[in-house]
Amino acid sequence: MSITNEISLALQKGKRAQVQELVKKALEEGVSAKAILNEGLIAGMSEVGEKFKNNEVYVPEVLIAARAMNAGTAIIKPYLAAEGVEPVGKAVVCTVRGDLHDIGKNLVKMMFEGVGIECIDLGVDVEADKIIEAVKESGAKVIGLSSLLTTTMVYHAEVIKALEAAGMRDQVKVMIGGAPVTQEFADEIGADAYTSDAASAADVALSFFKN
Repeated sequence: MSITNEISLALQKGKRAQVQELVKKALEEGVSAKAILNEGLIAGMSEVGEKFKNNEVYVPEVLIAARAMNAGTAIIKPYLAAEGVEPVGKAVVCTVRGDLHDIGKNLVKMMFEGVGIECIDLGVDVEADKIIEAVKESGAKVIGLSSLLTTTMVYHAEVIKALEAAGMRDQVKVMIGGAPVTQEFADEIGADAYTSDAASAADVALSFFKN
């Protein structure tokens, strides 16, 4: 078994210390940081994402795997920069104004990072103008909005209106999600995508960067 496969398997099991050791060993053996990232860390997190989508693993396992991935990524970050490896794209993620729930948003962020998307995480209870400012500063092409309450999900529409008012609506893809959110609601407010789970959200976001 190749060392990148070993990294992938250790990550899927959430073995953070083992992932760190294997990443260091791979670097010592001359494996490129890009290969470690794509064939080890991202491949492992993609497997976790698929299993999560199929209800074979649950939120705690995803969080543990993501922690292991972050530990491995931290080691190779300077090597990636030296090799000129860029993220596939950037996304702004947040929970919208009035809503303080962050588990769904955090899961989406982890899944995004697990497919190579750099995330600008604005946290919870975020106003539209802050989202627009983050898009301008980062050049993000995707916005991921989350809400867990029926009373706050209406704010998704306000963000889209604010983007239109700022003349930026055609520059970004707006993805929405959360327990009360539906495809029907997404169509109604003019969002670009709705997904029912974080792993599917990552697949859709990736497709936006590839188009």
